[in-house]
Amino acid sequence: MGYKKLNRTSEHRKALIKNMLNSLIKYEQITTTLPKAKVLRPQAEKIITLGKKNSLQNTRTLISKLQDIKSTNKVKKTLSKRYENRKGGYTRIIKAGFRYGDNAPMAVIEFVDRDVEAKKIDRKKKDPKKEDPKLATA
Repeated sequence: MGYKKLNRTSEHRKALIKNMLNSLIKYEQITTTLPKAKVLRPQAEKIITLGKKNSLQNTRTLISKLQDIKSTNKVKKTLSKRYENRKGGYTRIIKAGFRYGDNAPMAVIEFVDRDVEAKKIDRKKKDPKKEDPKLATA
């Protein structure tokens, strides 16, 4: 009764939440189904709260929960500074219609006051020579 199972085993559910947390921290905005976003929200809030309290134990707990040093560093250095005056409510869920294939309710979960440039981290820059063959020969 305390949490949603999302029709997954406990190991699968833990891995799913960990991966979604890492993606949310990295990109600061992700699109997922509404039930998954509702399960992710309290977890993300707890991670940010842990990052705000500067102690070795909290750092180790973050590393244990996220299992990613880059995400842990971003929480400790960037996100904790951004939300140091906020007492909670670090994320928001925006409903985003229904998925085409199975009509599942979709939602966007994002950090409040997010960095818009974080969404573009892994995008490859377009090379003009590869797109236009005339430029490649010139």
